[in-house]
Amino acid sequence: MKILIDNGHGKETPGKCSPDGRLKEYAYTREIADRLVTGLQNEGIDAQRIVPGENDVALFERVRRVNAFGKDATLVSIHCNAMGSGAEWMSASGWSVFVGVNASMNSKRLARQLAQVALNRKVKVRRPSPQKLYWTANFYICQKTNCPAVLVENFFQDNKEDVEFLLSEEGKQCVTNILLEGITNYLKEYQRNM
Repeated sequence: MKILIDNGHGKETPGKCSPDGRLKEYAYTREIADRLVTGLQNEGIDAQRIVPGENDVALFERVRRVNAFGKDATLVSIHCNAMGSGAEWMSASGWSVFVGVNASMNSKRLARQLAQVALNRKVKVRRPSPQKLYWTANFYICQKTNCPAVLVENFFQDNKEDVEFLLSEEGKQCVTNILLEGITNYLKEYQRNM
């Protein structure tokens, strides 16, 4: 199983930053993606980023890159959420995970594993109901890939407290650990169900 990591947006994508400009989504998600790939590889898991550069890559091209690996892969797309346009601070906060409306059972399993790890780490998990740990959405990258896929929104880049946490070493390690442990738990569950 190959784990493919997609870091959201590119350097030139407008708006994708905190109102004070300290957190830039393209840079933050690439740092987390690098930490995650290194962590997975240290665990003996085959992992790589699908967008190694800083510039944005069109969604259809990201999907093409993922689908080139066939069904023996799993995709995690890393993002930071936002409630507004990025011009002012907002109140929405927390962590969440999404699957596509056509999500496979394995996509849902991965989403549940990630959310459960976040809950175990006492992170505020945004979810549609107390029983359902993940959201279903029409995200192109989750809809069009042939393998299990999730999109993770790591807190809010337009919430002051979330931004302070995200930029701290504690926050970066927390986000990385949620993804690393969630993926590892998913792979164990996947192997048990084979």
